[in-house]
Amino acid sequence: MMTIITRVVLREEGAEQWDRAMHERVAAARDKPGWISAQLLKGVDEPLERAIVGVWETREDWSAWHHDEAFRSTREELAGLEVGQTDSTWFEVVQNTATEEN
Repeated sequence: MMTIITRVVLREEGAEQWDRAMHERVAAARDKPGWISAQLLKGVDEPLERAIVGVWETREDWSAWHHDEAFRSTREELAGLEVGQTDSTWFEVVQNTATEEN
């Protein structure tokens, strides 16, 4: 299982539109092969900062999702609402207590 954390900073005038478009993108990912979960996070100290935490079975599943029309259709819209570049980091899941049995 793999987790990718992507951080972005939004333009003030586009924050609501970005949140709405990203919510739709995540909803569309739910049915894709390898998708496990996602969280959309908003900065507490920096309200225009967002983080997307995506959990996928493999990086290949995540990559395939990026070629899907539902993903590509929002790419330009989201990019126009962001300031600067996005920062993404991959992590291999060592332990996931949400799915462990006690």
